[in-house]
Amino acid sequence: MKKKNELYDNVPPVKTIKELVTYGVGKGQDEKILIYHKDGVEHIKTFNDVWYDINGLGAYLFSIGLKGSHIALIDKNSYEWIISYFAVLLGSDVLIPLDPKLSGEDLAEQLIESDCNGILYSEHFKDQVDVIRNTPCMPIKEYLEIEKFDEYVAEGHRIIDGGNREYPDHEVKPEDLACIVFTSGTTGKSKGVMLSHKNLTADATASCKVVQGHCTVGFLPLNHTYSWVSTIFAAFICIGYGYICGDIKNLVKDFQKYHPQNFAGVPLVIETIYKNIWRSAKKQGSEEKLRKGIKISRFLLKFGIDVRRKMFKQIHDHLGGNLEMIICGGASLDPEYEQGLYDIGIQTLNGYGITECSPAVTTNRQNNYKIGSVGLPMPCNEIKINEPDEDGVGEIYVRGDNVMMGYYKDPEATAAVFDGEWFKTGDFGRIDEDGFLFFVGRKKNLIILSNGKNVSPEELETKLMQRYHYIKEVMVYEEKSHIAAEFFLDTDEYPDAKERINKDVHEFNAANPKWKCIRYVKVRDEEFPKTTTLKIKRNYDASGNK
Repeated sequence: MKKKNELYDNVPPVKTIKELVTYGVGKGQDEKILIYHKDGVEHIKTFNDVWYDINGLGAYLFSIGLKGSHIALIDKNSYEWIISYFAVLLGSDVLIPLDPKLSGEDLAEQLIESDCNGILYSEHFKDQVDVIRNTPCMPIKEYLEIEKFDEYVAEGHRIIDGGNREYPDHEVKPEDLACIVFTSGTTGKSKGVMLSHKNLTADATASCKVVQGHCTVGFLPLNHTYSWVSTIFAAFICIGYGYICGDIKNLVKDFQKYHPQNFAGVPLVIETIYKNIWRSAKKQGSEEKLRKGIKISRFLLKFGIDVRRKMFKQIHDHLGGNLEMIICGGASLDPEYEQGLYDIGIQTLNGYGITECSPAVTTNRQNNYKIGSVGLPMPCNEIKINEPDEDGVGEIYVRGDNVMMGYYKDPEATAAVFDGEWFKTGDFGRIDEDGFLFFVGRKKNLIILSNGKNVSPEELETKLMQRYHYIKEVMVYEEKSHIAAEFFLDTDEYPDAKERINKDVHEFNAANPKWKCIRYVKVRDEEFPKTTTLKIKRNYDASGNK
């Protein structure tokens, strides 16, 4: 067992993504790093395979004039996506990872804003790309089809074999701009976050200093920074491998075939796994047996006896048999699910991050954690609470090597989010006596009542969902100077949910200060509109208007 604050010492001091990749290739060589299916056939790639393909594609990009360029990438999760990502960065080109769920018009706007010169795209997204091609003032000169990936790689190696080593020998510097990542925009227009090689490697190495695993199944969208630090970067440091999940509908089947030791997910996935465990137990008539097993295992753990994996073997086998750890981020996680999975032998390490910080800022450790918190600061940054109130709650500030260079071509927006060296996250939280951060809510979402009181909607949302399990989704907001709550309810498992909600909100209000009481209750018949990262869009009111 590691001591509480001990860091892993096998993490290289890399400062660029090229150093990260060359370190991993040198250590891993012919060991497998990526497994994926294409056209129904399983493919296994080694570290050396990855190195070969990166250099081939990179040399081809240089040969067609895409050197010192801004290059966009749009594809579903794939091997080609990962290689394209590294091929761009290892040539000091700048990557613009596009969200494939956005419309062609939205993508075109981002490409113009980011001065994009080229784009790698899959035929799956031809309709969006056609819109992009036909958009006036579009700066893109080269449109490259990912379906021709093998041709590009082969041509690149013909160039290298002919003696042109411009790409393989290219020097990458820590200060080089690596990516322009557009924020998801839950409350407004997205901005282009500039992340350098130093930013990305600082966060990647810090993450691996505090949390390490091996075999994984990756299903987070690759266009989001969370998937980079939790999956593809970590493989080159820990010399592990992962399966690229192309369709989240097949996730459990993929778990059962590839037996992950860990995976990274958002709270919605963790909540689904937890609820499915209990739903299955209910169908099998074994709910009471499961409850008794948890009580017994909790008692034995007090004496250092851990029988969870044996006692709950059927559950573990359903999830592949080897799952020990889930790394969670992206939104608030209900502590019930965190504790519930721990009770059966799966540890959920909840963390906090933001795109502007590459993205991880804090996380719980395997042997140093607090359920309900988002963990301790990463070794690459420090945090503080600015102007805390009487409860210690204030805006979360971050300072460190993982903090962005700024917003692309937007000095005013950049200046607005910095207080000297400190980045103002726009999130509220508190830090306890042991240094653990507890997330409270978004500053932009804060409800300011006519009596001057501030209310965090996320706080009320979390408490409501913890207390009433038939609430699937809830959004709390201000309406007519009072607090309103709109609900999406689980009427399948709880047919009387709509009849219960008003009474239960009245009960909930009785346990809260008067100024935190919910005045208006609304029920919707379908899920809330969400961003592509599965966060509820708060720029929608109860009637669905922006």
